[in-house]
Amino acid sequence: MTTTPEKTDLVTLTIDGISVSVPPGTLVIRAAEQVGVQIPRFCDHPLLAPVGACRQCLVEVALPGPDGTLKQMQGPPGRMKPQASCTIVATEGMEVRTQISSPGADKAQQGIMEFLLVNHPLDCPVCDKGGECPLQNQAMSNGRGESRYDGVKRTFPKPINISAQVLLDRERCVLCARCTRFSEEIAGDPFIALIERGALQQVGIYEKEPFESYFSGNTIQICPVGALTSAEYRFRSRPFDLVSNPSIAEHDACGAAIRVDHRRGKVMRRLAGNDPEVNEEWITDKDRFAFSYAQAADRLSYPSVRDEETGELRPASWPEAFAVAARGLREAGAGAVLTGGRVTAEDAYAYAKFARVALATNDIDFRSRPLSAEETSFLGSHVALSGDVTYADFDKASVVVLVGFEPEDEAGTIFLRLRKATKGTTRVVSVAPYTTRGLTKLGGQLVPTAPGDEAAALAGLDSSGTGVGVDAHSVIMLGERLATSPGALAAAVELAGRTGARLAWVPRRAGDRGAVEAGCLPTLLPGGRPVTDARARVDAAAAWGVDSLPDKAGRDADAIVAGLVSGDVRGLVIGGVDPDDTRDPAATRAAIEAAAFVVALELRETDVTRAADVVFPVAPVTDKAGTFVTWDGRVRAFEAVFSNPASLPDLRILSGIADELDAPIGFRTVEAVRAEMSSLGPWDGARPAFEQGRPAKVPRAKAGSLRLATWKQMIDNGSMQDADAHLRATARRPVARLGQTAYDDLFGMLDPGAVPQATLTGDRGSVTLPVEVADLPDGVVWVPANSVGRGVLADLASPGSSVTVKGAGA
Repeated sequence: MTTTPEKTDLVTLTIDGISVSVPPGTLVIRAAEQVGVQIPRFCDHPLLAPVGACRQCLVEVALPGPDGTLKQMQGPPGRMKPQASCTIVATEGMEVRTQISSPGADKAQQGIMEFLLVNHPLDCPVCDKGGECPLQNQAMSNGRGESRYDGVKRTFPKPINISAQVLLDRERCVLCARCTRFSEEIAGDPFIALIERGALQQVGIYEKEPFESYFSGNTIQICPVGALTSAEYRFRSRPFDLVSNPSIAEHDACGAAIRVDHRRGKVMRRLAGNDPEVNEEWITDKDRFAFSYAQAADRLSYPSVRDEETGELRPASWPEAFAVAARGLREAGAGAVLTGGRVTAEDAYAYAKFARVALATNDIDFRSRPLSAEETSFLGSHVALSGDVTYADFDKASVVVLVGFEPEDEAGTIFLRLRKATKGTTRVVSVAPYTTRGLTKLGGQLVPTAPGDEAAALAGLDSSGTGVGVDAHSVIMLGERLATSPGALAAAVELAGRTGARLAWVPRRAGDRGAVEAGCLPTLLPGGRPVTDARARVDAAAAWGVDSLPDKAGRDADAIVAGLVSGDVRGLVIGGVDPDDTRDPAATRAAIEAAAFVVALELRETDVTRAADVVFPVAPVTDKAGTFVTWDGRVRAFEAVFSNPASLPDLRILSGIADELDAPIGFRTVEAVRAEMSSLGPWDGARPAFEQGRPAKVPRAKAGSLRLATWKQMIDNGSMQDADAHLRATARRPVARLGQTAYDDLFGMLDPGAVPQATLTGDRGSVTLPVEVADLPDGVVWVPANSVGRGVLADLASPGSSVTVKGAGA
């Protein structure tokens, strides 16, 4: 918690005749802001280290001498020496005169501005920054009215592709170094640098090394001129034509604040919002650029029902689709609900209530991915209603342990906050197969662990032999991949109990944590209420106005799939589920085909909608209000940007079906759901006990094969990155990673200059990828989960299983 310094801890100075007291270490430019004086600047940024590169913030400074009298800082004899206010620390008794009260400071600032404009093109009408440009604004407020330069301005070929997404107009650059400082200090991706010297100095990239960073778009936003622009947004709009709305990013569980800029009903760009407690002023490129999926040509714009005569889907009105869906589910009998992790907390609550009230079942699960019974118990006992760890705790933790979790790929905001924390006393330790690029940038320690061996690795992290030293000041962050590692979650719970460390579960998708709280699990009702607890059921039933609720724990996603194939489950309501993300994509597709009746709620046409009997178009996040609950339990509400009658929120669709089933769920708007969720509140009884379940054997690789390790990279083939070719072009090259021993066995006799490739074969197919060497444990191979074909789960094998690897030169 931040505390206000005592008066004795402050230093007092005078700025333009106004006395102000500030904490020690405060820069003069920040102190001036506290008295309402805005000193012009370009290189200064509150989240970057001061550098004094642009010199635009020059002021006049006088310091008290030994006798107490003020003495002006001098340059040549008798002349004032202007000082860069972004690099000078305020001291006791200092007197500062800015451009407001000092003609000398004003003249110095005008001189710097004149120098900056000597070669700067006056192309404001076509520059993307025109209308929101600090240079443009400050040239008017702190520059000369006319230019004395009559020479020929310097030009360069343009634009230069720093990456597929970031373009550079070199003649506009004012060498403020904001972009290079962000890349090195914040993101840890020093792929761009200021090259050459003097008048030839410019931003450049290393030869044959593009600006490969998951955070490159931040350099565009903080560029104070139009030197860096986005390939996606370039020349598409003017800032003063845009309408801006605050919102929350929907791509991961971090809850980053964003700003949505739109025009004529279409999103033109997204920028980082300013939220010091979460993402500060930074977002990932995925959060910034991956929004075109909602505007793709295959977006659904009307309900469809399957024609009984032709067997084909045909357009239908909303009332007809509601009636057909209700009739089909009623006739099918036993029903279940599968929903993905992209839904808002309000929509998840609607799915949970719909399952219990309209379908009278606890067969509901949001986990359209590999899962386990141990994870189900863990979510109920240690995740629901928890909020023990926040972003601020990273700075105070002695050790942050990452288990089954790669933050740079899976939670970019967490990665940036961890990187900031490691500049202090926080250490990062990763229990993972190899040292990733992200771990290297965190300066972290690797505990090399094959997939499935996480439980054994966790058991010894508090011993002195590992050099990790987990204690009461530590934070253990658990990724959703641990659901595939037998006993890993139990080992983490035991380690936390033994050491006093705190646990945090970090799912990959934005709606996952909210789905837990909303009751989209076969064992939990909304608010963390256990379905097997009679008092919890009575509590929920009374709030919902029904006589009773099903009392038996339901089927999880895997069991629902099996039940559909066997016929034990016949009706299915499914929303936001990609079969290729599930544990067994072929089995999921077979289950959907085997279902007696399928109702699909989707944004775009998918394999699920093509097989469904009724299809409803749902609204994307821009077209509805909602709430995402972050990994740390933070509630992040947002409002609708557009009003689009072509699609409805999931909750409104479910309400329409429930009404036709004569089992109304009692709400039709987001506001009504929020009010009901608030009135229901969290469970005040005992949490369900954590059950490890039956011990499972760790899978071992078969002779002549390797154990498969995998996770998704941030930029990959995910459908929410569709329709943005520039973003997808920045994805890291998909490669298979092998340990040195396995690599030598396969490619020891490879011809010099040949590109090593390997074909991996599992029980679901084969993939061929280039190969790189990594510090993997013996007997392990790593591949990206969704960067080739339909993904690892569909085309190769399940995580942790055995795959054969054959190499060849290409």
